[in-house]
Amino acid sequence: MSDTSAPRIATNLDGKVAIVTGAGRGIGRCIARTLANCGAAIACVDVNVAAAEETASLIKADGGQAAAFACDVTDSEQVNSVVDAVIGQYKKLDILVNNAGITRDGLLLRMKDEQWDLVLNVNLRGTFLFTRAAARYLIKAGGARIINIASISGLMGNPGQANYSASKAGVIGFTRTVARELASRQVTVNAVAPGFIATEMAHALGEDTLKQIRERTPLGRLGEPQDVADAVLFLAGPAAGFITGTVLRVDGGLAE
Repeated sequence: MSDTSAPRIATNLDGKVAIVTGAGRGIGRCIARTLANCGAAIACVDVNVAAAEETASLIKADGGQAAAFACDVTDSEQVNSVVDAVIGQYKKLDILVNNAGITRDGLLLRMKDEQWDLVLNVNLRGTFLFTRAAARYLIKAGGARIINIASISGLMGNPGQANYSASKAGVIGFTRTVARELASRQVTVNAVAPGFIATEMAHALGEDTLKQIRERTPLGRLGEPQDVADAVLFLAGPAAGFITGTVLRVDGGLAE
């Protein structure tokens, strides 16, 4: 698995401040490092503060600006406190990346209430809470960006992931609605829908399943975290200023 966090598109984010949730590992860490490598100061948010601090340390080692914040994205008081703390430290907010997400897979007939509730709370409620808390500051920034990490599971469904697919479909609907609400304030709101990405979560599926996924994917491979991070970087930058309410698939052609 590669995680170079070296952006493959030229975007200048000097002077920008970004919150990245779920920044402690995997895709979130790669997004945080990629935005930082292009000049943004990063608020690394994760329920695991040690993981968030590790990401912030990596960014600082690369010469960037970052700080770690512990937060349960399902808790509105914690979310509000983190956003206020970011504003207190950096005095502004330009970019919000709602990346925090979990899976609790299981077939519908065997799925427990707790599995359903937890996935919907983290993936969808967390996106709502952070967007609501950050919006009043993003409006003031001028040309601000909200980027929500959805999934192709939210577009095409996936057996064993009724909860995850529902949560990510909800993120897509939420994205399109908030894009319309904030467009007049020059805040763009978009979603990135990754396919199967080479993270710990994907590798837990086992090699047999991954082989089937590669065979089903027209490009013949799993995505890398950097593939997703580059899509986020594009949507966060000036080149995407006239794009809002859209879903950018990063799936190797898997979704129909």
